Amino acid sequence: MSTSQRTDPLIGRLVDGRYRVRSRIARGGMATVYVATDLRLERRVALKVMHGHLSDDTVFQSRFIQEARAAARLADPHVVNVFDQGQDSDMAYLVMEYLPGITLRELMKEQRRIPVPQTITIMDAVLSGLAAAHRAGIVHRDVKPENVLLAEDGRIKIGDFGLARATTANTASGQMLLGTIAYLAPELVTRGSADARSDIYALGILLYEMLTGEQPYKGEQPMQIAYQHATDSVPRPSVKNPAVPEQLDELVLWATERSPDARPVDADQMLQRLREIERELGIAPQVARTLAVGTAVIEDRLDSGELTKALPLGGTGPTAVAEDVDNATLLRQRARRRSAKGAWLLTLVVLLAALAGGVGWWFGSGPGSLVAVPALEGQSFEAAQAEIVDRGLRAERADEYSFDVAAGAVIRTEPGGGERVEKDSLVRVVISQGPQPHDVGALAGMTLDAATAALQQVRVTVGDPQYVFTDAADGTVVAAAVSPAAGGDAVDCSNGCTLHEGDGASLTVSRGPVPDVSGMNPNDAEKTLKSVGLDVSSERPTQYSDSVDKGRVIAIGDNPSGGNWRPGETVTLIVSDGPEPVEIPANIVGMSIRDAVKALEARGFEVNAGIEDGNLPLGFKYWDVYKVKASNPKAGTTAPKGSTVTLTPSL
Repeated sequence: MSTSQRTDPLIGRLVDGRYRVRSRIARGGMATVYVATDLRLERRVALKVMHGHLSDDTVFQSRFIQEARAAARLADPHVVNVFDQGQDSDMAYLVMEYLPGITLRELMKEQRRIPVPQTITIMDAVLSGLAAAHRAGIVHRDVKPENVLLAEDGRIKIGDFGLARATTANTASGQMLLGTIAYLAPELVTRGSADARSDIYALGILLYEMLTGEQPYKGEQPMQIAYQHATDSVPRPSVKNPAVPEQLDELVLWATERSPDARPVDADQMLQRLREIERELGIAPQVARTLAVGTAVIEDRLDSGELTKALPLGGTGPTAVAEDVDNATLLRQRARRRSAKGAWLLTLVVLLAALAGGVGWWFGSGPGSLVAVPALEGQSFEAAQAEIVDRGLRAERADEYSFDVAAGAVIRTEPGGGERVEKDSLVRVVISQGPQPHDVGALAGMTLDAATAALQQVRVTVGDPQYVFTDAADGTVVAAAVSPAAGGDAVDCSNGCTLHEGDGASLTVSRGPVPDVSGMNPNDAEKTLKSVGLDVSSERPTQYSDSVDKGRVIAIGDNPSGGNWRPGETVTLIVSDGPEPVEIPANIVGMSIRDAVKALEARGFEVNAGIEDGNLPLGFKYWDVYKVKASNPKAGTTAPKGSTVTLTPSL
C-alpha cells in the first residue's frame, strides 16, 4: 500500500452506516473513487466521494446528483450502474458498480495502437452504451479513454456521467471545458454548445487514437489544440497506420466533420454503420458475457453463431423397477464389476506415474523452476532491489511521474508482481518522481473559463475565483497564484509559471470598472453601486465643489484597505455642498472702486459691470476717483465663490 493510501483518512471508515471503505482506486480533479463493501447486501462497490473543498459548492453537488440521475435512467449492459447517492455529514458520495480491470487509457499506454478487431470490439460496446444514453435524451459531454472501463471478465462499459445533461439543455457555458480539450467538438470551442453530435465527434477522435496510437492534434498549450479542432480536419488514420481498413478511415472522417450537421445524428446511427463495417470486414466483436444456468456458468461469444445452451445439472432419472435375477445373472454382474475395478486400478497406476513425471518436469525445467516476481508497490528502490536480488533476480531502475504515488516509491514492476520468470531475469522497477511538472503560459488576460480549462488540463485544482473591480473587461483573469501541493509559498502564475499536477490555483477575476456615479443624486448612485455587488454606507460626507451642484454625488471615497474595490465591500458616497463660501473683505468700504474690484476678483467674486451713482454711469476712468460706500452682500460677510458683489460708489 502506498504512502498516500496509508494516510487517506477515508480508508477503513464506515460511510453512512453501510459502506466500509477498503482502498483507493483513483483520484481526479473533482472526486476520489474507492473500493468499498456494502455491508447490507454483502457486495463490493465503487464509492465515488466528492472532494471536501467542493462539498459546499452547490454547482458541484448538482453535478454529483446529475451523474446519479443520468446513469440511473440507463438500463444498458455497457453503462456503469449507479446504485445509490447520498450525503454523510459533509461528504457527498455516489455508489456505483465495481468493475475490476483497467481503463481504455491504460490499455492504450500498454499497447499504443489497438489491433483492428479489438478496436471494433471496444467501439461496438461504447457506441451501444452511448446509443442508450442518446435514446434517453442524455448527452454524455465527456467521452474520453479514461471513462471507458475494460473489466477483467471481458465486459466493456462507459461511465462518469458527471457532465451529462439533457439534450434540450445544450449550452456548455464553460462547464463543458472541464472535459478534456483533446476531445472537444468544434462547436464547443466556437459556440459553447453541445448535443449528441458532440459526443460523436469525441468518439471519432477516440477511434482515431485507438487505430494510430496518438491524438490527431498536438500543441504546447491547450488553447492551441482547441484552435485546431475549430479550424482543421482530422486526417485519415491510415496515414499513420496503413493497416487501417478504408471503411474505418471513412467512419473516422464522418464522425469528426467540423459541421455537426455532417456527422451521424447520434450514437445509434454510427453503431449501425459500424455493424455494417463488421460484416464487410468479417470481424465480429469478441465481447464475453457470463450466463448463469442454475448453479452452472457457461461462456458465450457474440460471434459464435450458436445459441447458448442450458447445461443439465444432474438429478435422477426414472426410478428403476426392481426385478428378480437368478444366480447366473448375479455372477455375471459381479465379474463385470471386478473387471471394471481392475481397469480403474490400472488407470490409477498410469496416472500416478504420469503425475510423478510431470512433477519432475515442473520443478526441473517447467513452470515450477520459475521465480515469482514479488509485489513491491509503495517500497523504496533500495528495499525493492534487495527483495528482488534475494529471489535470484536482477533489478533495473526506471523513473516515471505519478499523480497518485509518492516520490521515491515503487509504482509498479515489469514484469508485474506475481508473474513467474526465469532466475537471473531482469525486473524493471518503476519509481515515482512525484507529480509531473508542466509549463503554463500567461493566465492574466484569459477568460475565467479558458484559464480554468488550461489548469485542469494539467490536473491542477482551481478554487473559487476572487473578484475585483478593474479597468479590464468583466470575466477577465487579472492575477493567478498557484499553491504547491507539497507545501511552501504560493507562486505567481499571472504571466506563466512551472507547476505540478495536484497543485491548487486561485484566480483573481475582473468585474469591470466601478460605475461612475459622479453627478447623480445619492439614491440613484446607491442603486447603481448595489447592482454590481457593492454595499453603500449610510454616511454621506460632504465637500465643497465648484463643478458639482449641491446635493449631487462628487465621487466615492478611497478604499481604506488600499487597492481595488471588491464585490461585497462598502463604499462611501461624497456629496457636494456646492461652491465653498468666501468672505467679502471688510476693508473694501472706503477703497477706490478699482482697488475694491481687484480685491474681490482675487477672492473669486464677480463684480457688477455697471456701477452707478444715481443715474450717472461710471466709466473706468473714474474708478480711481470714486470710493466704495457699501457692498451687497455686505463687507465682512460670506458668499459663494463665483457669485456677484455689487458695489455702491461715493465721492
